Amino acid sequence: MAKKLQITQVRSVIGRPLRQRSTLRSLGLRKIGHSVEINDTPETRGMVRAVEHLVEWKER
Repeated sequence: MAKKLQITQVRSVIGRPLRQRSTLRSLGLRKIGHSVEINDTPETRGMVRAVEHLVEWKER
């Protein structure tokens, strides 16, 4: 079974650059408190790293 990442948005996107808002939407996050579980790939790790100040994540 492939590794998964559980990602939860914990901070608002208000006032953030478009690139960060777009990255959160690409990860499937919509609002504070929303969580998604996605496959752990280098691409998704890079996306999480770009918005790590807005999200919490853990490996599954």
